[in-house]
Formats: sequence, structure tokens, C-alpha cells
Amino acid sequence: MTSSSTPPAGPSGPPDAGRPLRRLVARGRGETHRAASPLELFFDLCFVVAIAQAGIQLVHALAENHVGEGITNYAMVFFAIWWAWMNFTWFASAYDNDDVLYRVVTLVQIAGVLVLAAGVSRAFEDHDFLAVWLGYAIMRLAMAAQWLRAARAARGVERSVTLRYAGGILLCQVGWLGLLVLPEGGRPWVFLVMAVAELCVPVLAEKDGQTAWHPHHIAERYGLFTIIVLGETIAAATVAVKTGVEENDALADLLPIATGGLLIVFSAWWIYFVVPIHGHLRSNRQAFLWGYGHYLVFASAAAIGAGLEVAVEQTVGKAHISTLAASAAVTLPTALYLLTLWALHSRHFKVGIAQQAVLPVTALVVICCTFLGEWAVLAAGVVSALAVVTGTTLTARMVAREREAKATAPVV
Repeated sequence: MTSSSTPPAGPSGPPDAGRPLRRLVARGRGETHRAASPLELFFDLCFVVAIAQAGIQLVHALAENHVGEGITNYAMVFFAIWWAWMNFTWFASAYDNDDVLYRVVTLVQIAGVLVLAAGVSRAFEDHDFLAVWLGYAIMRLAMAAQWLRAARAARGVERSVTLRYAGGILLCQVGWLGLLVLPEGGRPWVFLVMAVAELCVPVLAEKDGQTAWHPHHIAERYGLFTIIVLGETIAAATVAVKTGVEENDALADLLPIATGGLLIVFSAWWIYFVVPIHGHLRSNRQAFLWGYGHYLVFASAAAIGAGLEVAVEQTVGKAHISTLAASAAVTLPTALYLLTLWALHSRHFKVGIAQQAVLPVTALVVICCTFLGEWAVLAAGVVSALAVVTGTTLTARMVAREREAKATAPVV
């Protein structure tokens, strides 16, 4: 365990804070008051720029009824963004020493995601992945450099872990060249093979030892990124509604979509943060499943915003799709978000069939709302809000019963 080699740092920050250059050693998992740094928050905001670009292109694809192609390209681009973000997040949780070199390499990664964002439109429209590949390569080479720097200060099992990370990242980056050199029809297969290879790198790298990631810090980082993605969803939907009102004077028609969209996003935030998930992250097995599962959480949260834009465009006559398809663009990612959160978060803290069934049943009802025509989005929002009310009520009753039982229990 690499975490045992380094004493915990205090609440003021990493060990030896204030020096411009210092050894990149593992931080302690027992640190108190560990919180996200300003650099990490800046990192997240820049990554959301790329997510916004992917969302815009998904809107265009769905509005033009290129559903299969749009979803495939979105999944591929979003994986590159999410995986680079996730790798940095877990590395920073274990090794962030906040010196000058660490900051510079992190800023290089930010530059990489901006290059990737600039190439998203060409990837969707022309199937030209050169800029996306280049941006991803910049991020991944910078990440490999961070792992190699950590390896210099490591010993024993920890050194093997860091070197396997660096080597795996570099080998995978060579494999991604297939997106540039293979025919267009083979690119989805390249993506599938290389995505699986990327997912295997952390599992293989940490087979003999666990890096010193901090459970509370990881939970906070994922929560903050969820907030930023949901904020981008609200921003995108707001711009779409504003444009529809100004250009088509369709306030009355768009009001149900705007109201339903807000209820969905508000409910998505509430459900995510209703339980303190950091206590569940005790081992790599739990953490890997939880961390990997957030691909669906982040992707579906961002897709909700794209779906709301599609619904607005369909309502004002700018999208070449049916009302049913526009409704599905909102309800399906909403249902996926709810089911994924239940699988990753809620089921670990719910007691009894009633509490366990709230989110799965809600997801099913949200899907049924797809068939309600122009009221589909509003209905999905109301159902999501009712899920929050139901879950909160059931939890409150359970807590009240437990308190009553304790109060009436005989004193031994």
C-alpha cells in the first residue's frame, strides 16, 4: 500500500508546501480537512468546455435525425474527456504536491482538453479525429509524465505501480492512432478495443498495491464535477429557451419544457448528494466500480441538457424529428441518470423494498412519460421531483421509527 509510506499531511496542504520544486511523494489517506484545490476546480471548468462542445454537436445530430451516428460520436468523444479527467483526479488525490512543475504539467493537460474541444465539431461532422486525438495525446502524455515523476520518488511496490501506469498510458496512446489510420468503418471497433484497454490500465497497475487516493477528497471531486456538468446543462437549456422565445415568440409553448427541465436538474442534484458516499469507498474494488460508473452519470447528465435543447428546437419547428423523438432525448438520459445513481449510490444506503424501489420505479415512469407528447418533459420533471419527495419522506419516517424505538427501549 503506497499510502503507508507517507505520513498524513495537515489541513494546510501537501507536505513541504511553499517550495517551488519538491519530490512527488504519495500523500496520506488519513489527512484531515482534505479538500479540492483551486487548480482542480480550474481544471474541471476547462474540461466542461469540451463537454459543452460535445453536447452542442449531439444536439445538431439529434435534431437532424442522425441518432445512431450522433450517439456513437458523443460516446467516443465523451469517453476521451471523462477518462482524462478521471485519471488526473485520482492521481491528484494520491500525489498532488502543488509545486511549480506539478502545476505546469496540469496546465498542459488543460491545454490538451481545449485542443480536443476545438476538434469536436470536425469529429462529428467530417469524422476527422485528428484534433481530438492530438488533444487527447497532449493530456495523456502529460499524465504519463506525472506518473514517471512519481516513480522517481517511489520505492518497492509503489514504484512498480507508478511505472505500470506510465507504461500503460503510453502504450494505449499508440493504439489510439488507429482512429487516424484505419478506415472510417473500423473506427468504432478501435474505440471499443482501446476503451477496454484504457479501463484495464488502473486495474493492472494496482494489482499489487493501492495508490494513496483519499476517499473524502475523491467523493468531493466527483460531486463538484457533477455540479459543474449540471450547471452546464441548465445554461444550455436556458440559452435554447431564450433563443426560442426571442426568435419565435413561443413562451407559452416552451414554458412546460423549461419547468420540467428545471425540475429534472434540481432533482438530479438532490438525489446525487442525498447520501455521503465517501464512506463506501474503502477499497479499489469498490472505488473502481464507482469511479468507472460515473461515465454514465456524467454523460447522461450532460445529455439531459442536449435533450432539452432538442425539445426546444422541435417545439419551435427547427428540428426535423417527431415530438416522440424529442421527448425521448430528455426522458431516456434522465432515466439512465436515475438508474446509474441508484446502482452507484443509493442502494448502499436504502433499507427495505420501498426505499430501494424509488429510483428504479421513477426511471421506468420517466420513460413512460416519453409518450405524453408536448407534456412529456414537464411530466418527467414532476415525476423526478416526486421521487425526491417520496425518498425524503420514507427516510424521515425510518429515522423517526428508529428514534422512537431507542426512546422506548428498556434500560439494561
